[in-house]
Amino acid sequence: FELPSDSFKYLGWCDIKEHGVRGNQLHCPRVREGPSEEELFFRKEEHTLKKRKQVTDTEKWEKRLQENWENCAELNLSFQDLGDLYQVENFKRILRRLIRVEKLWLVDNSLTDISAIRLPRCRELNVNKNHFTSFKQLPKIPQIQHLSLAENNIATLSGISDFRHTPLESLILKRNPCEFQERYRQLVFSNLPNLKILDGIPKLPEDCSPPDVRVFYRMCTIL
Repeated sequence: FELPSDSFKYLGWCDIKEHGVRGNQLHCPRVREGPSEEELFFRKEEHTLKKRKQVTDTEKWEKRLQENWENCAELNLSFQDLGDLYQVENFKRILRRLIRVEKLWLVDNSLTDISAIRLPRCRELNVNKNHFTSFKQLPKIPQIQHLSLAENNIATLSGISDFRHTPLESLILKRNPCEFQERYRQLVFSNLPNLKILDGIPKLPEDCSPPDVRVFYRMCTIL
């Protein structure tokens, strides 16, 4: 049986009429667009189409003003279920507008590459549980202080030195293949001398091995 609310379940808050809520007033908005018309027919949910109509240029501009992403300072866009290419493109459109965001969560969105995105004021970024394989696939974040990349697929530390000139203090790489690299912590701290915390553990004396100790790791002793 259909519920009265069924015809609204694929609508974003911007598509609901007669309210003045703006994007910067929401911390966890749903930004994923609904399924295509073909998919709705396949699901036998074509009744939801009655809420859709041709959008005019004026309505597009009004929606842009209502979204107001440019003034968001703290935003959680996690678990958006971006299974289709058009969903990812719409998601990136929103990310490009986050010019003032300082804290951003993008957890579990199946993201693979957002290197074309620039987040000039972002100080805290959480992209746990995505599909990143390299630091080069991350957005430009020149003011980053806290970066969480747990449960991705980053195999090497190549590209990590790009964060050397940022104010990065805390980095989480738990459950990435690079965590099993020999002398993992020493390598991270040698590339990021200003880093204070790695994987929740503060910088330890043994994380700053002197040069002669580092040579020892590359030697083979036969007894």
